[in-house]
Amino acid sequence: MQRICVYCGSSTGAREVYPDAARELADVLVRHELELVYGGSSKGIMGIIADEVLALGGRVHGVIPQLLEEKEIAHTRLTELHVVSSMHERKSMMAALSDGFIAMPGGFGTLEEIIEIVTWGQLQFHDKPCGLLNTDSYFDQLLAFLDHAESEAFLKSENRRMLMSDPEPQGLISQFERYTAPRVEKWQ
Repeated sequence: MQRICVYCGSSTGAREVYPDAARELADVLVRHELELVYGGSSKGIMGIIADEVLALGGRVHGVIPQLLEEKEIAHTRLTELHVVSSMHERKSMMAALSDGFIAMPGGFGTLEEIIEIVTWGQLQFHDKPCGLLNTDSYFDQLLAFLDHAESEAFLKSENRRMLMSDPEPQGLISQFERYTAPRVEKWQ
């Protein structure tokens, strides 16, 4: 692995535990010599993780749609900033640049991004690890829902395990290092 995509919010959340988790994840990425790929914003958790990776000497690749760049929320001090024409192009480029995907606590956009990339894995469009940084049990209800979907036979157990989870960044990266994508036919 060379680059990890981190999906995260453009706000900081209600408690300091979320910015702290972003700084801790940045530290783990840099210690493992993993470059950050993210949404290119200077705001919220996105800005915090990018700033911390840069401060620790790491490399950061941002991908931002032109509409958001024009609203002056693009981070201007990144290693590389890609300005694209649409959200679809943003997600596609982030996927192409990355060797793994982590979702931090966030809202609709964060949830949509991680679910889409896991779905791409399930369809065998990629074989890259995907995980949730479950800071302070933020994703517990989502994980319970996915377990329910598995018990109701809407998710195969092999595919359910594709979305890893850990409360600590180091634990999640360790899982990524051991990950082997399942080869399950969805339609069987």
